[in-house]
Amino acid sequence: MLRVLIADDHPIVLKGLRHIMEDAGLVRTVTEAQSGEEALARIRETQIDVVLLDISMPGMDGIETLEEIKKIRPLLPVLMISMYPEKDYAVRAFKAGALGYLEKKSAPEELATAIKKVMRRERYITPTLADLLADRIADTATPIHELLSNRELQVMKLIVAGRSLKEIGAELALSPKTIGTFRSRILQKLNMTSNADIVRYAIEKKLFEIPSG
Repeated sequence: MLRVLIADDHPIVLKGLRHIMEDAGLVRTVTEAQSGEEALARIRETQIDVVLLDISMPGMDGIETLEEIKKIRPLLPVLMISMYPEKDYAVRAFKAGALGYLEKKSAPEELATAIKKVMRRERYITPTLADLLADRIADTATPIHELLSNRELQVMKLIVAGRSLKEIGAELALSPKTIGTFRSRILQKLNMTSNADIVRYAIEKKLFEIPSG
């Protein structure tokens, strides 16, 4: 029976993940956090066996939180839980120290298996992600979007989704001015001049699920 920390800013997701684990008979206690900062505080003050960590949270995002967790408790197993497809963030999550990456839509069927595997200090990798990693190894050319920081990639994804700077700022709990700075860095690193260039690049590289209509 495990002591689990779930870090996610959506109450419905928190409740759903808790129910899945309780139904599977996996948990002794469940601690909840709705931000990266809160998750770090809980890890410092509470005995935790495994962390379920969302990629996208206001303020400190999941990757940044994961990097800080590894400084505090390097051996603590972390399973990333995300609404984003594996191709968007999984490789970055593993580089930061995650032992698994699971899309939220797959949680009802795969969560128990994923948790058991990361608790054995084994990586939880889906067949889709295994194919992605194999492609990355075979491709010797580094795509320029790999130059982006985790936060810049997150902002880029929301730009591609058609969000305004104000809307992106509200979602990430940052000011529109700060988001504008991230946008400028993205354009500079990708050698582009407009949002349209960013969208075209994302489509070409199949980075994100591009909204239709």
